[in-house]
Amino acid sequence: MSKALSFAFLFVATGLLVFQLFVGNYIIMDLSAAILIIFAILRIEKFQKEATIAREKAIKRQREMYNVTHDKLTGLYTKEILFHKIKDIISKNSDRHYWVAYFDIKDFKIVNDIFGNDMGDSVLLKVASWLRENSTKDWVYGRLGGDDFGICLPAGDANLKQLERRFSRYVISNGSIEHRILMHMGIYKITEPEMDVSLMFDRAQLALTSVKNEYNKHIAFYDDNMRNQVMWDQMISAQVEKAIEEKQVRPYLQPIVDNNGQIIGAEALIRWDHPKEGFLQPETFIPTFEKNGMIADLDKFIWRSACEILSTWTDDKANLFISINISPKDFLFMDVFAEINSLIEEFNIEPSRLRIEITETVMMTEVENRIAILRRFRESGFIVEMDDFGSGYSSLNQLKDMPLDVLKIDMKFLSSSKNSQKAEIILRNVLKLSGDLGLSALTEGVETEDQYNMLSQMGCNLFQGYFFAKPMTVGEFEKVCESKVA
Repeated sequence: MSKALSFAFLFVATGLLVFQLFVGNYIIMDLSAAILIIFAILRIEKFQKEATIAREKAIKRQREMYNVTHDKLTGLYTKEILFHKIKDIISKNSDRHYWVAYFDIKDFKIVNDIFGNDMGDSVLLKVASWLRENSTKDWVYGRLGGDDFGICLPAGDANLKQLERRFSRYVISNGSIEHRILMHMGIYKITEPEMDVSLMFDRAQLALTSVKNEYNKHIAFYDDNMRNQVMWDQMISAQVEKAIEEKQVRPYLQPIVDNNGQIIGAEALIRWDHPKEGFLQPETFIPTFEKNGMIADLDKFIWRSACEILSTWTDDKANLFISINISPKDFLFMDVFAEINSLIEEFNIEPSRLRIEITETVMMTEVENRIAILRRFRESGFIVEMDDFGSGYSSLNQLKDMPLDVLKIDMKFLSSSKNSQKAEIILRNVLKLSGDLGLSALTEGVETEDQYNMLSQMGCNLFQGYFFAKPMTVGEFEKVCESKVA
């Protein structure tokens, strides 16, 4: 309105100047026109100033809206806005099929710790740029938080082979240190469009988790087996405390024999006699508790049970030992040495009768601290065993530094090899190496007489496996011990 009025004044002023040509009263007309022109100019300037302020306010509002809807660092959509847009896309395109993808950077904390936060931010920005450059107009994507990103895309609208290559071929460097960046992606094929978007990403993340520790595979699709596994994990995790209290979980003992077949001890293994699911094999619940940390509760129960059993053995059985397993997670939740040493004192048994069995994975982190703990065990009279040597990523460098007494060699190393001749050569030399290092060698997983004879000829003199005896209840073990031979 003010703009129209200003131009009206200019029109009238112009009209007066024209009119003066006809009436001849130039002075009056000039003054009137000048006043009107000045007034119009002032009105126009005021309008322009108001328009500038309005534009600045609009830009500010747009900037504020952008900051609310976009991640500050990467400029991608925030988690909340991404979820809203995905829901909107799916509802408006009910005839199309979509995927939801969740991907992250493996061990991103290491990047920040080694290279600093600036380098970490740079990596995130490059990921964001890659998304912008490789997405199509039908994709919607954003940063879910930290090093986690989310995408919604039409089904099949991605070159998975190219993604695999991309996720495994990214190296960063600060000039002196190089670090390979690995990314993993989980994809959920949307089969239930009405599902909450957050649950869709939960399923995609579940798929990602299945390949999280893989180096050659970086992409996985969600399936119902994953969902069933999650439900199973939740069920048994909720019941483990009651299972311990009611002795549903109990120790089984698998005999360890010398080269004469004489029982010299046993390994304590856990079994679960579930009231509804029946007898559960360890592979159905141990991995779950290894992941969520509840393995510490089970281990403490088995340690106590082993000490209690040892304290009841007299006469010939008084010389037998029991090996107990220590999980890497145990070191995170308790003082392992203090816990076990207190049991030795409580049940008044010799430390050498309770053998400490660790796996290679125990030494994957905090190596110096773990070595110090194992050394403390040995100095207190315990015998320390390394389990599953040869089945993982055995390090000879670690072997020379670790305070060990017994090397347990898994026969899976031999049976899983495609070249049995080479495997036998390595096995023979590992047995020789253990002897040269002053370590006793115990081969586990011995299942046939041929394996037993071969190992005996190679110089192994301690054995464990189904060829001699399967894991059994404490009562069954004690009966077997009465015959002296398994």
